[in-house]
Amino acid sequence: MKSRFSSIFKLCIVFPASGNCFPLPKILLPTSLNFTPTTYSTVCLTQEESVVEDISDQPKTSAEVLEKWGCSDTDIAKLFKRRPALRNADLNQLQFKLNLLSGLGITAPELLKIIHCRPRLLSVRIDHCFDERLEFFMKLFESRELLVKALVRNPSLLTYDFHNKIKPTIALYEGMGLSRKDLIPMLLSRPTLIPRTAFSGEKMEYIRKTGLSNESRMYKYVVTLIGISRLETISQKLANFEKFGFSEDDIFGLLGRSPVLFTLSVDKVQRNMTFVLGQMKLPATVVLEHPFLLYMNLEAALKPRDVADDLMEYYTNAKGCEAICRNASKKKLYGGFPY
Repeated sequence: MKSRFSSIFKLCIVFPASGNCFPLPKILLPTSLNFTPTTYSTVCLTQEESVVEDISDQPKTSAEVLEKWGCSDTDIAKLFKRRPALRNADLNQLQFKLNLLSGLGITAPELLKIIHCRPRLLSVRIDHCFDERLEFFMKLFESRELLVKALVRNPSLLTYDFHNKIKPTIALYEGMGLSRKDLIPMLLSRPTLIPRTAFSGEKMEYIRKTGLSNESRMYKYVVTLIGISRLETISQKLANFEKFGFSEDDIFGLLGRSPVLFTLSVDKVQRNMTFVLGQMKLPATVVLEHPFLLYMNLEAALKPRDVADDLMEYYTNAKGCEAICRNASKKKLYGGFPY
């Protein structure tokens, strides 16, 4: 009997308490260590709901990416019209590039202008040397507003070879006496300044013939215009002026005083010089004192003045014109209502 009782007691110790055995005393835990009971199914449902919410928030098309970035429906339509390939763009890459642009301070209106100018910008790599490029441009432009303005004028500043094109070109102009303050308006007014700049011994001789010093107000315009122009183009424009009797000193003196003359086409100069010599009966040297005669559309500006005298004579001699003029000049006095 005693051995049977001891075996039952050992069995209750080894196995958990049940309805047939005496329950063991409960171990009391501190209240701070009590855990909220939950089930595995509840945890799984909560995680699944959060995953579903995250997936539903993700944009599924490039239009949704652009809309989430800040573009209106009208903006998106214009972007797709200018660059249809944006409809099928990689969403992660598109979002990444838009984040880079927004970090520069570019918003939806600026993006429209950029894509209108460079439709493929969002389809090419723009993050190459991005941080170094941004630091360099911030030192050059000294404000983010001017940087954004320059990027809108020439979005390719984000894609030009930074080490082999941008930095050497800026250093070249600085070596010729242009300060960074001088380069800012030149970069804004001449978007192709960086890719088209090339200097040679002949171009340097042209700059010297203008007689301008580094301190001259027109020096930066002359240097940049000659720098981005081809030698063939410069030679054609010089020969065009020489046809009208100008000497080389006259031409380069005129270029030093009014550099914008070298932006005019050969046809434009020929038309205006022909009008000055043929219609206005003036000597060719008059444009040395009045360069604006080469800028204007002289035919539209001066021809109405030539026919004004003829028109006045015609209307004066017209039948009944004098009587009409006399009656029109009389004052009419009305005596009563309504006349």
